[in-house]
Amino acid sequence: MKVTVLGAAGGIGQPLSLLLKLSSQIDELSLYDIRLSKGVATDLSHINTNVKVTGFEPSSKEDQSAIKQALTGTDVVIIPAGVPRKPGMTRDDLFNINASIIQSLASAIAETAPQAYVLVISNPVNSTVPIVVETFKQKGVFNPKRIFGVTTLDIVRANSFIKEYDTHGELDVSKVNINVIGGHSGETIVPIYSQSNASKIYKKLSSSQRDALVNRVQFGGDEVVKAKNGGGSATLSMAYSGYKFAESLIRALKGESGIIEDSFIYLDDGIKGAREVKNKTKLNYVSLPIRLGPHGVEEVEGGILGELDDNETKLFGVAVNTLSKNIVKGELFVNKVKSKL
Repeated sequence: MKVTVLGAAGGIGQPLSLLLKLSSQIDELSLYDIRLSKGVATDLSHINTNVKVTGFEPSSKEDQSAIKQALTGTDVVIIPAGVPRKPGMTRDDLFNINASIIQSLASAIAETAPQAYVLVISNPVNSTVPIVVETFKQKGVFNPKRIFGVTTLDIVRANSFIKEYDTHGELDVSKVNINVIGGHSGETIVPIYSQSNASKIYKKLSSSQRDALVNRVQFGGDEVVKAKNGGGSATLSMAYSGYKFAESLIRALKGESGIIEDSFIYLDDGIKGAREVKNKTKLNYVSLPIRLGPHGVEEVEGGILGELDDNETKLFGVAVNTLSKNIVKGELFVNKVKSKL
């Protein structure tokens, strides 16, 4: 199993690459960035695990050979590349900076490793995933079962934050499992505490406590940006989340059954359950629990939408409205660029 990280020398890319180097599921790790990726690869190669690590970086802006080498023969591509958020900057503010980067990387993947499974971490995910999809469509290699927006950090935060309300020590936080649906920015993030193994604690909370908990999950990224005081965004927790999703996907690709993760995906009619969700939400993309298998996405588990409590239903309605705009933004970016060519 070969995994390629695009943006491997960045704040997310380095710790993500370290975690992947420690994985027993991977044979080869290919690292690409515009600078420092060879140094990162050399550093990681000193760690005594069986994962072979190689770094690639271009010799000039025009050099495409490095990324082609990095992607050749890869099974899974993870994209944390892009500019991180700074204080006062929203995920949408990142769009104009990161959109061109993501489209360029998506084009390289489509041309060199069109059958690879692509995990998009780069923000804003609600728009960058449509950029990847539209780029793959233009190249004639789009497979909706193989492209994922990584929203796992929202689940990780939801799992962690509920523990602070566990006054009697009832929860093993490592076993808490909160589904988070919608998208991956602000009000599009909807944690479903009512249908989880932490629901007992959640239902004891006051209305104001529930609102505060949900708000913290939705804007947890701002908390990190503020705490780092201009020194970065959520890199370590995001690296862990990207690694966690990648591990689940790889285990499913190798044949392990019963693996379910939340992810922001394209609702293609060829995926079981997708049409029903699309008809209900009027969206082309959404993050929901998905069942993973040897060929990627096997099923969208949209039944959760019928189990929301009143507040979650309201929150999801707000998320859908915002998501529709985010999605169109990504789609239009690719189509406008194409029209200029």
